[in-house]
Amino acid sequence: MNFRRIFLVKCLLLLFPSVKCSVTNRIYMAVNDSTLLSITAAPGSVYDATWLRDRKKLLQIKDNKVKYYVNKEQCRCKIFPNGTLQLQQLVKEDSGKYTVTVYQRDGKLQAEEDTMFIVQEPVPQPILSAECINKTVSVKCEVKQKTKDETFILELTHDKNKKIQKNATKLELHTRHSGKFRCVVKNEVSEKIAEKVIKCSGQLDFYLILSIAGGAVFFVIFMILLIYCIRKKKAERLEDGDEEQRTRARQVDSEMLVREVPQPPCHPTPKQLRVQQRPLPQPQGQPQVLPPRPRPRTQQRTPNHPRERS
Repeated sequence: MNFRRIFLVKCLLLLFPSVKCSVTNRIYMAVNDSTLLSITAAPGSVYDATWLRDRKKLLQIKDNKVKYYVNKEQCRCKIFPNGTLQLQQLVKEDSGKYTVTVYQRDGKLQAEEDTMFIVQEPVPQPILSAECINKTVSVKCEVKQKTKDETFILELTHDKNKKIQKNATKLELHTRHSGKFRCVVKNEVSEKIAEKVIKCSGQLDFYLILSIAGGAVFFVIFMILLIYCIRKKKAERLEDGDEEQRTRARQVDSEMLVREVPQPPCHPTPKQLRVQQRPLPQPQGQPQVLPPRPRPRTQQRTPNHPRERS
């Protein structure tokens, strides 16, 4: 161990007990946004605070008086009584290392903090494309850069498979399975997604095959049951028709038997003979009409001609 460095640090802490160590933060913001850079080591109002960017002074507040070291319009910044720095309408040129130093009224250093401030452009929309080669799906996810210094994180996902690559503009994935592919491009301030269902011709999904087979089996069973029900109904109707025909035939046969069978001759009794020989009673009040008698035929006489004298 280096005991000299440890001893030097202890001596500095004893000499400057009120000085707080430098803190380095990292902040990401998008273009055209606004942000606040605060002083965490010195809460409340400060007497003297100076902000620098890449070791160049921007502005200072001392005894509630603000002093700008750069053009105020170009800086697009202002400082609050507690030492917080506000940056408006951010551009990529605002990125850099921001340092703030805080002094007390007696001139002693109260705090010093460093902040890495990075301004990024929102990511563009990714382009997802695919190509089928020998029953293999080749999927490509790419994004176009606006500037060369832009960095992205690319993610290409298919089911449970995920491929990630940092600081890249193109990512490829090769698989033998079709399905839904998802491409994600993101940075620290934005994220965009592209999704697409890709299927190669001649390639069927396992679940699709199962569903087709199940549907075919169900259809066959349904058709068998339908044919069985139709035939059963038809047989029942034929049985009912045959029974009705048999019943009708029996009725017709019985009627024909009744008509054809002669009644046995019966021998009338003497009483019945007397009743049959008795004349029927004539209705009273109406004279009995007798048939007209035949007229005697009259012979036609021949005319008497006078005899010729000789």
